[in-house]
Amino acid sequence: MARRRRLSTSLATIIVLAGAGGLSWMGAEAAATFVEDRAARDVTQALQAAGHDWAQVATDGLRVRLTGTAPSEVERFRAVTQAGTAVDATRILDEMTVASVEAMTPPDFKVELLKGEQGLSLIGLVPAATDRDAILRGLRPAGQQVTDLLEAADHPVPDGWTEALRFGLQAAQMTAQAKISIAPGQVQVAALAADREDQGRLEQALRRAAPPQVALDLQITAPRPVIAPFTLRFVMDDDGGRFDACAASDDAGRDRIVQAARDAGMQRVPTCTLGLGAPSDDWAEAAAAAIAAVGQLGQGQVTLSDADVALVVPASVTRQRFDQVAGRLEQALPPTYRLQAQHEKAAAQAAPIEFQATLPPSGSLSMRGRIADAQMQQAVDSFARSRFDVAQSGLRTDPSVPGGWTVRVIAGLEAMGALHAGQVRVTPDMIELTGVSGDPRASDRAAALLSERLGPGARYRLAISYDRRMDEALGLPDGEECVARLNIIMSESEIGFEPSRSSIAGDPGPTMERFVRAMADCSDFQIEAGGHTDSQGSEAFNAELSRSRAQAIVSAMADAGISVANMSARGYGESRPVATNQTEEGREINRRIEFRLLSPHPLDADTIPAPVTIAGVTGAEVDPDPAEDLTQGPRLPPMQGPQLPDRAAQMQGPQLPHSRAASGMVPMTVGVAEQFQTLDEREENLRVPVLTPDDDTPRPGPRPDSVAEQAGAQDEATDE
Repeated sequence: MARRRRLSTSLATIIVLAGAGGLSWMGAEAAATFVEDRAARDVTQALQAAGHDWAQVATDGLRVRLTGTAPSEVERFRAVTQAGTAVDATRILDEMTVASVEAMTPPDFKVELLKGEQGLSLIGLVPAATDRDAILRGLRPAGQQVTDLLEAADHPVPDGWTEALRFGLQAAQMTAQAKISIAPGQVQVAALAADREDQGRLEQALRRAAPPQVALDLQITAPRPVIAPFTLRFVMDDDGGRFDACAASDDAGRDRIVQAARDAGMQRVPTCTLGLGAPSDDWAEAAAAAIAAVGQLGQGQVTLSDADVALVVPASVTRQRFDQVAGRLEQALPPTYRLQAQHEKAAAQAAPIEFQATLPPSGSLSMRGRIADAQMQQAVDSFARSRFDVAQSGLRTDPSVPGGWTVRVIAGLEAMGALHAGQVRVTPDMIELTGVSGDPRASDRAAALLSERLGPGARYRLAISYDRRMDEALGLPDGEECVARLNIIMSESEIGFEPSRSSIAGDPGPTMERFVRAMADCSDFQIEAGGHTDSQGSEAFNAELSRSRAQAIVSAMADAGISVANMSARGYGESRPVATNQTEEGREINRRIEFRLLSPHPLDADTIPAPVTIAGVTGAEVDPDPAEDLTQGPRLPPMQGPQLPDRAAQMQGPQLPHSRAASGMVPMTVGVAEQFQTLDEREENLRVPVLTPDDDTPRPGPRPDSVAEQAGAQDEATDE
């Protein structure tokens, strides 16, 4: 009886296990069938939506087989790519065939080569006979990373392909940032040059290197200069219309301004400088309306300086006509611009004679004003270009300027060399110099330059601010140096974070102490603390985690007493890896905090003290206010060393002239003669042409031996 019970229990157990196994097998079979059917349906729909009806789909477990005859190699590649959008690309088995090469139309072979600071990328389709390894070997010596995304098709090499590919790779070596499109017999180069001179050199070099059988399309661009103020001056008189100054923000605006000048009656083809700094996008519209107003009047001039429009009409135009045209111009101008219209009276005095030059902090010099004649205009323009990067020269010849005017203008430009940015204004009675400099003695330098150039009796007014960040003697770091210091400290620190959290792990004290020293001169720069993670976890979680960790570093810096008013935190998540995420070492490198400079210009302009205005006359003593210290810049400690006697040391040799006062004097210039040439005499010297020696210029021959021996004997006697 007991034996029967044991048999019944064992049999029941076997039946139950067999039933459970059968059910499990049926469930697994159903799940596998569902996965296969789902993958086949998704891939089939993706291929049909892309127009690849010739491709058949079959599933074998997790594998997806693609069969069929593709009309071309390109279509086969596109079908595989399209199937990869529905399932994982590693599950796709490509068993498709391609139609006979003789029956196929050759594809369009083309290579897009992108070159930038991050490296080079190759994208496109090349013939199968192309040596891709040779292409990569030719590009890698530049020291940049090369990304190969090329596809190959088994077709004959078309005519002109080899020459075009060779020249395209050569053009990549000649450019720093470029997009090079290579096709059989054609190469298009779109590159960025450093400036206009570099643009011309690059275009000439590429044209010389291009083979005769390759059609070259160049699209080289250069950064445009910053023009401040953005100026346009159109004048119409008895000689017709002309531009004293013309600036445009883009090609379309320049074409519109040029067409408006032609419609107004300008005969010769006008030129306009393309630059940055336009007050609004309506600059061309405002300029065209102003030029049209002068054309309607037949005489007059209009000046646009940023958003200010000044219309000056001579007395020969009737008052009624002036009011009509000025009213229409005011209505036609965009809302940003302000019109000042002036109708000169018959007895009105001539406009004041002045010269003005402006040097923005990051830009090129612009000049406007009157000059004696064309020769003096060329002299001033040449001098300015030798000292500055001149973006615009709006000089106008006027024989009525006083004598020595050109020397005063050159003196003002020379004194402007003591500034980092500023403005000089020259009138017959005064030279005014205002701006910012990194030299604490810039006012003294400017006064000395004016005295040396003009001699005694010239009035000047100086208002120069001292900016310690521009003082090279202090060695203050710029924005890039500040960010580099922070990144070095962060890479060497022991700061870490709890796994999947933004809490700082470890003692941040030593790192914060180094941050305090590094940020002492860097707190006025806009700096971003960027957080980065590895690829583990979702993208949204990693983005928020990286932002929280970056904010934790910024908060810790604030708790350490660092000014973080100009700092911001941003999370990049896993979007910017610097190492592979397939290994633990790479993932650890990707989990980092990086600092980035947002703007090279400091924000706290309040640190620059107000300028001290100094007015004086060259060659005369300056009476400074005892209660006011005119010395700008940092106060230096007293010099240490041995105590010197009060009596000056007796120097041997001829007695030199010296200043009567220890301070308050403009530095003197001592020459052979104590007589100073007048400004008229100096200006006349500018007109004397400089002769360059050539092969026909007489030159002295060698001295006779007897004379040389006598000279040597006299030198020896003098030495003894």
